[in-house]
Amino acid sequence: MFDDPIVLETRMYREAYAASFGYDLDRIVADLQSRQGRDGRMVVDRTSVEESEQSSALRSDTTPRSP
Repeated sequence: MFDDPIVLETRMYREAYAASFGYDLDRIVADLQSRQGRDGRMVVDRTSVEESEQSSALRSDTTPRSP
């Protein structure tokens, strides 16, 4: 199988990044979240949207359906 050098390089950086946090997912997520917005791009908080979608889905599941 062909090994794409870009994919291999990306995997190498991912491995080094994960290793730098001892493969601790909580620490990796905390680092990524701390980096959000530093470059001036807007960070969208979808928490309220997701909660709204979930409650909407629950309401539709409990609503009687017509035959």
